Formats: sequence, structure tokens, C-alpha cells
Amino acid sequence: MGKIHAYFELDARGTDVRTESFAGITTFLTMAYITVVNPSVLAQAGMDFGAVFVATCLAAAIGSILMGVLGNYPIAQAPGLGQSAFFAYGVVLGLGHAWPVALGAVFISGILFVILSVLPVREWLVNAVPKNLKLGISAGIGLFIGFIALRNAGVVVGSPATLVSLGDLTTFGPLACLIGFVVIVALAARGVVGAVIIGMACVTLAGWFFSDVQFEGVFSLPPSPAPIFLQLDIVAALNLSMVTVVLTLLLVDVFDTAGTLVAVSARAGLVDEKGNLPHLGKALLADSGATTVGALIGTSSTTSFIESAAGVEAGGRTGLTAVVVGLLFLACVFLSPLAQSIPAYATASALLFVACLMTRGLADIDWEDLTESGPAVITALTMPLTFSIADGIGLGFLTYALIKVLSGRAAQCPVAVYVIAAIFSLKFAFL
Repeated sequence: MGKIHAYFELDARGTDVRTESFAGITTFLTMAYITVVNPSVLAQAGMDFGAVFVATCLAAAIGSILMGVLGNYPIAQAPGLGQSAFFAYGVVLGLGHAWPVALGAVFISGILFVILSVLPVREWLVNAVPKNLKLGISAGIGLFIGFIALRNAGVVVGSPATLVSLGDLTTFGPLACLIGFVVIVALAARGVVGAVIIGMACVTLAGWFFSDVQFEGVFSLPPSPAPIFLQLDIVAALNLSMVTVVLTLLLVDVFDTAGTLVAVSARAGLVDEKGNLPHLGKALLADSGATTVGALIGTSSTTSFIESAAGVEAGGRTGLTAVVVGLLFLACVFLSPLAQSIPAYATASALLFVACLMTRGLADIDWEDLTESGPAVITALTMPLTFSIADGIGLGFLTYALIKVLSGRAAQCPVAVYVIAAIFSLKFAFL
């Protein structure tokens, strides 16, 4: 026990094993929904649900333990919903690439992230992209996820006249999705830990009793990961047409991780007097390493979860919190039958809630400066309307650079933005 205290600096940070363990359980309950939602999303890309369930649990376990042991931050990791949505709907269903190729792109982006994590340019990359573009990207992914949730639940349906229209809310699926969403938001507003899990459970129970959803059981040996394990196609992912896909995966992962690290660490009082994060390189290395390993196992990019703030509020101050989360995710591999018993409209409720959390970034955009807010709005709008996170990011960078130049503020636009804008311009023109 003494070694644990010393390694995680429990005494120096004013905490103990019991507090850290409770904080880990709290964080796990707030993000356990990903073990069901992520396989549901990737299954639409043609991947085996059971195998992805195992991969999700293992990637979350590995990522969280790495973050705890290397970075000593109370921040848990798991495959991100934004990355999963881009993987399934953008790369596979949108661009027509096979899912092994998409996994190859995730692996390459993870390797690039590892390289950036150990180089001294990591802080420059994190800070090079303007804050308002980052906010627009986060909000756009939220809107994209929300649109997917509404479509999957049948709340929004296709229309030959108006492209989309309202579905039949008198049928069980759409109604259950909206009721589940209301329950989740109401519980979250009351500060109930595990609000998402409880809301999904209520809708799922209703589905078992009043719909045609089958209860498959609770415990079993883990499904075989063989259908997706080491099935990534790295060679095909090195094709020129995949450049913007890899770049998008890298950018979203870097922004997600950096933003979550800063936000959660600030709430935990772990930043220095200048607002900088100690051991930033190790934390980024944990995230990028988890993404790389996750691609080998068979899942989309792993990222730091903002839900870790719940554990911080419960007293978590060290990496021991993240290690506890990782161990709980490891135990989840034995709950596959329960995961497969949860209907799509229940996971849609969770997706809608996550969409709300991500879209609130719009409130922090600098609305007084049109050269900042305009590109951010374009980014946020075009992601769901083009059904492509990559195209939304590309149009955001392109319009940001052009507006700054034409408004006489070219010097305010970082070099990195010009470079990324140029890459996406070539993509729009020739690919």
C-alpha cells in the first residue's frame, strides 16, 4: 500500500486509496455507456458487434491504465463517439472504404500522434489551431452525432421533397428514444451519477416488455475478438485518398485529448501557476498509445473522456482513479449478452445526450468577431448536413484562412491553419 501512495503521490495531492477508488467507480458509471454505444455504431460499418464490444472494453482498460500509470491523471479513456461516428458514417459508409482500411487509418493516426507526443512541437500543435475553430469542430461533431441518433431511432426519416422529415412518433422506437433522452437529462440535471446508464436501462426494460427486443442474458465468456483482431489494412490506408481521413482522425484526437486534459485537470487543481499541465507529454503518449493499440484490437480512436470530471468531483486527484476505471472496463468483457440486449433506440438516447454536451461549445465562440465565428459556424453546420466530419473540418479551415486573408488579417491566421487548408483544398479539387 505504501508503494501505491508513493507512486501516485496520494499524500501530496491530499487523497487516499478509498477516495480514489470511489472516484474511479463514479467515472466508470458515467461513461460505461460507451461499451454498448460504440459497438452499435461500428456494427453499422459491418463489424462484428461482440468482437467490437470486447475491443471497446480492452481499449478503454488499456487507455485508462496507461493514463493513470504514465501521466498520473484522474482521466479515463475509451473509444470516442465522435471518432466512431466518423469511422462508420464518414469513412466506411460515406467514402466507401472497407472497415479494415479505416482501422489502418486509425493506426497510422495513432502512430503520428505518438511521434508528436514525444517531440517538443506537441504544445505548438495543440495551440496552433484557433480556439474558435476547435469549438466549431466539437460542436459540429455533437450535431453530427445528434443527427445520427435521431435517424437511427426513426425520429428523423428521409423525405424526397425536403431531404429529411419527422418520423412517426406514435411508434415505439422513436417515442422510447425521446423518453430515454428526457430521463437522462433530468437525472443529469439532478446530479445523479450514472444518469446515462439509468436512462438506457429504463428504455431497455420497456423494450423487453413492450417491444420485440430479446433479453440475451447478463454474464458469459467474452465473445471472440478474432473477426476484427489484427484485421487492419495499413497498406490500403496509405493511399493518397486517405490523407485527409488520417489528418481528420489525428486532429480530432489531439483536440479532444488536449481539451479534456486541460478542463479536467483545472477542476482537479493539477495545473501550475501558468496554467500548464505537468507530464503533458506522458499524458498525450498514453492517449496516442491507446489509439494505436485499439486499432490493432479492432476499434476506432481512443480518447480522454470529459466524464472524468465526475470522478474529480468525487475526490479523484491521481492516476489511481484512472487505473480503477481501467480495471472495471476489463471486468466488463464478461457482460456481452447484456450489451447485445440493448436496443438501438436506447443507445440513441445516450447519443443525443452526448450530442448536447458537445454542442454547448457554441456558447464560447467569439460571436463579436465574424472572422472567427463565421468559419466556426460553417464547420458546425456542414458536418451533419454533408454527413461528413472530415468535410466539415476541411471547409472550416479553408473558410477561416480565406476570410482572414481577405479581411486584411492574414497575420492572425496560424501557419498550421494555412497548411491544413491547403491539404483539404487539394482533397476537394482532386480526390
